[in-house]
Amino acid sequence: MEDVKKRKIEEASGNGEEISTYSEDHLRSLLDPLAKPQLVDLLAKLGSQYPSIAEEIKGVASADPVHRKLFVRGLAWNTSSDTLRAAFSEHGEIEEGAVIYDKASGKSRGYGFITYKYMESTQHALRAPSKLIDGRLAVCNLACEGLSGTSATLDLTQRKLYIGGLSPNVTSEMLLHFFGRHGDIEEGSVAYDKDTNESRGFGFVTYRTVEAAKKAIDDPQKTLGGRNIIVKLADSHKGRTVQAQLAPAMVPMALPLAAGYPQPGKAHAGATPVGYGYPQTVAAYPDSSYPSPPTAPYQAQSQIPYPYYIGKQ
Repeated sequence: MEDVKKRKIEEASGNGEEISTYSEDHLRSLLDPLAKPQLVDLLAKLGSQYPSIAEEIKGVASADPVHRKLFVRGLAWNTSSDTLRAAFSEHGEIEEGAVIYDKASGKSRGYGFITYKYMESTQHALRAPSKLIDGRLAVCNLACEGLSGTSATLDLTQRKLYIGGLSPNVTSEMLLHFFGRHGDIEEGSVAYDKDTNESRGFGFVTYRTVEAAKKAIDDPQKTLGGRNIIVKLADSHKGRTVQAQLAPAMVPMALPLAAGYPQPGKAHAGATPVGYGYPQTVAAYPDSSYPSPPTAPYQAQSQIPYPYYIGKQ
């Protein structure tokens, strides 16, 4: 940084420019009240005018690996670390890259990480987060964001499709080509067995928009590889959508049940007949034909004499 300052002073002196007499503390006091957008605009203008400042900005931005590390998921089981690095090397120099393997079995876990040397390479890779690697469409996002950076959004259940009834000959490329006519695909692949690497007869396709997913579902032409295939929302494949809707509704249903009604999972131990549950604050009726549980108030009433009726008799 000192060398940069000296060069700036020499350049200003050589061009006959006036050298700034402001101290660093004075400049900090001027910059401190400024909002972030104002500081960004100021540094962008200075960086575009002075290459040395641009290099300084680039170095500071790339200092933290958090801004340079990518999480890559959806990898094929046979994708190696070398293949992963080769696929992402087009965006810039890679500092580190590896596929994550299971310690016990030694097999790929289907994801990996890429760390670029410069932050701008990471940003360039994120402009096109989907990448076809070894026949599967992998997806990348900043590692610090986890799954929330891409498809882990509220409308994911409306964009991800389950494709069933696939022929063993249908590859991921064929699947992506067939469904790509409805819109841009964020992620998609045929499901393969980890041990045999053979197709399991189904796959998944995640579109970037809900509209594209609806088009794929409503498309009457559902023949791929000589077979009629099943296309529906992946979240409804195992009934998770129905369960999610019923669960909240079942909670308040148990509150208004009368005491005489047995509840699911509980034995009916009350003495009150079914359908005739009396509130606890109301005294029992002596002449009622419906038996009530013996209570203290009821026993006391049965022992009180009534002089009016005795005298009348």
